Amino acid sequence: MKLIIRKTSMSFLLLGVFSTQLSAQEGIVTIEQHSDINKLLEYKKDVKTVDLYKIQLDFGSRSEAESLKIKFQNTFAEWPSEMVYETPNYKVWVGNFSTRLEADIALLEIKKKFSKAMVFEPKKED
Repeated sequence: MKLIIRKTSMSFLLLGVFSTQLSAQEGIVTIEQHSDINKLLEYKKDVKTVDLYKIQLDFGSRSEAESLKIKFQNTFAEWPSEMVYETPNYKVWVGNFSTRLEADIALLEIKKKFSKAMVFEPKKED
């Protein structure tokens, strides 16, 4: 019995000694990159490479779309609006939302005044 206790004690003692000797390695990482990479990153921020979401208020004749756009601008000045012609209708589009969630949050507010409003992702121009 004493032999088992001694072996166990010795094992724990050795384990304790070796565990203090083990430690993680430390070092310094240096990243070298070409100076033009920062310029490219800044340029990419300006280029529309992300998917955007818009809200369509309604569509119809040119005069209907113009009056709808003016009504929207008077009600919600915080979002840009534009009138777009897609044969045979004029459409009023609102905003440039970077995420669907952002567009849905705006839609909840816009639907209080414009019940036909809906979120969509415009086709990308090639």
